Amino acid sequence: MKRFEFAAASRIIFGRGTLKEVPALAAQMGRRLMVVTGKNTERAAGLLGLIKAASLQTFTFAITGEPTIEMIIDGVQLARKNTCDAVIGIGGGSVIDSAKAIAALLTNRGDIMAYLEVIGQGKPLSQASAPCIAIPTTAGTGAEVTRNSVLASTQHRVKVSLRSPTMLPDLAVIDPELTYSMPPSLTAGTGMDALTQNLEPFVSLQSNPLTDALCREGLKRIARSLRRAFENGGDASAREDMSVASLFGGLALANAKLGAVHGFASAMGAMYSIPHGMICASLLPHVMAVNVKALQHKDPLRYLSRYDEVARCLTGRPDAQAIDGIDWINDLCSALDIVPLSELGATKTHFSEIIAGAKRASSMKGNPVELTDDELIEILKKAL
Repeated sequence: MKRFEFAAASRIIFGRGTLKEVPALAAQMGRRLMVVTGKNTERAAGLLGLIKAASLQTFTFAITGEPTIEMIIDGVQLARKNTCDAVIGIGGGSVIDSAKAIAALLTNRGDIMAYLEVIGQGKPLSQASAPCIAIPTTAGTGAEVTRNSVLASTQHRVKVSLRSPTMLPDLAVIDPELTYSMPPSLTAGTGMDALTQNLEPFVSLQSNPLTDALCREGLKRIARSLRRAFENGGDASAREDMSVASLFGGLALANAKLGAVHGFASAMGAMYSIPHGMICASLLPHVMAVNVKALQHKDPLRYLSRYDEVARCLTGRPDAQAIDGIDWINDLCSALDIVPLSELGATKTHFSEIIAGAKRASSMKGNPVELTDDELIEILKKAL
């Protein structure tokens, strides 16, 4: 067995109604709190009310879309101006990534470009982040337990990471009740992201026994609950399954890397105004099909068997093979009203730019087989 490490948030609290525990825990980190929210700040109203009742002071900062470098700079300036002690992110992955980045740069001064991967100098953060609490209101990204923030550079038309072991939140609070109000389309997109983030680490070159166990359980829960949550947002047990599967996906990707789906998504996310989960959903079955075909020629043993096991987790059939898993995901995409990327604005004219960006993405390094440009083009054509 090869050497492996496993890192996670300092403390994880999971369960219905756990939001009410946040004020007492936040008070141990500081009295002046920056609360990072999504565009609809009403979704954070419950938390803000609880914090106010605990006599803590809050300063809110709204992320209005995918986080950009400029947004993070503005957030850091606001936090410093108000001498904030700690940062809380309550929302989807974009919000939580923003909170982690703000907390990191609150204690690490200087130009953000010094720390960014790909377009910056990629220098390590020298100081630990300010205390950070992550509270997801969607079930997809697992950002509450990852050590990076994905930020868009409008200048470079690319998404890049701010990454450090010190960016793992001090506390992750996952309350499935916060996901009940997600509309079906958001449930579909975030759910497919969760599926991808349990599947890609399982077939990743960096997989390990601990992440394998999380992914197997996550895949089984998603298989039995994503359609149910999509069809009935008030299904408490389905929402709970999706929340825990999202958590497992975040833990897995933080410790075992992802793959070609997220390599493409990294490049496309900065080029198009397409939700990350929808990009993943449109690409996933086609990446699987091309990976499996490539592996049949290059590595017919370990990783092909991984795709067979994925199929067994998803279908519940002990005799299922990789093709059955691909078919199952195609059927799921149809049930969730996932549309081709062309209907979301993607075009063939950008294929070369997308492929160049995908090949630079760190996620691509986890793909179980190195794909040629022709194979990458095949994936994009099928997803379009």
